[in-house]
Amino acid sequence: MKTTNGTTVQTAPAPKLIVARKGRKLKDRLWRERYLFLLLMPGLLYFIIYRYVPMLGNIIAFQDYSPFRGFLNSDWVGLKHFKTIFSDQEVIRVLWNTLLLSLLQIAFAFPVPIILAIMLNEIKNEQFKRIVQSIIYLPHFLSWVVVIGIVTIFLKTEGMVNRILDPLFGMEPISFLQQPGWFMPLIILEVIWKEAGWGTIIFLATLSGINPALYEAAVVDGANRWRQIWHITLPALRSTIIILFILRLGTVLDSGFEQVFLMLNPFTMDVGNVLDTFVYFKGIQKADFSFGTAVGLFKSVIGLILILVANRVAKKFGDEGVF
Repeated sequence: MKTTNGTTVQTAPAPKLIVARKGRKLKDRLWRERYLFLLLMPGLLYFIIYRYVPMLGNIIAFQDYSPFRGFLNSDWVGLKHFKTIFSDQEVIRVLWNTLLLSLLQIAFAFPVPIILAIMLNEIKNEQFKRIVQSIIYLPHFLSWVVVIGIVTIFLKTEGMVNRILDPLFGMEPISFLQQPGWFMPLIILEVIWKEAGWGTIIFLATLSGINPALYEAAVVDGANRWRQIWHITLPALRSTIIILFILRLGTVLDSGFEQVFLMLNPFTMDVGNVLDTFVYFKGIQKADFSFGTAVGLFKSVIGLILILVANRVAKKFGDEGVF
């Protein structure tokens, strides 16, 4: 502030002064909320150490990496490994298996939590509702090793399912686990059984925020339960469905290594080998680290592009999107 001919003129503070003030405010806030940031540190360190630092290893996707020569001394080959992804017939087959399995999961497994949440929301008996919720949540806490073990016990040639089919229908034992045609349906059913109940949590949380007055008004207008679901419940879930769908598209090339790996055998390798297992077989077992890293980087880039495109489309149609 300065005075000119008796007139007071307000002047803007110098840029350095503004920066100094902002820095001082930031320090004051960090000190004032130091305990909150201290609680944040373990989670932040986890992501830095195990998520961001390993991203530096993607450099070997552009090298003929040798563990004996290291990152700095390995030969640079540019996009050689990425070209192999599109020229190798085995990679193309594996990529097709991955896309098909992911699309089947989106088509059949993704809607199940939505349907379950709507059904649970319609149950008026709170005690029965809690019992049902607990039952359908429990499989989520089982590891894939346990789930695949249960499936194997039930579906093997001399398992319980074949023992039931034989006396009831006179059918010959079916080799569910060895027939390629059964591989993907079994994967989808396992995902639904294990994860559908857990996925309902988000949708039930959204439904709990619906104003009951909307349903009361719909009843006054003569709407039955189906019309209430169609005009009130589903529109309330729309934003949540779109956000989860966008996030799911980001993992369209990620079919779940552990489940698929445990279900694979020599009979189902042609239809069941996906990118995750292919990277393990070729990149780890055959020590082709550079090619395995290139496939992983390719997956990440495609996932990022799909998320950006889906988010933009969602915003274009009036939804909030993820960001």
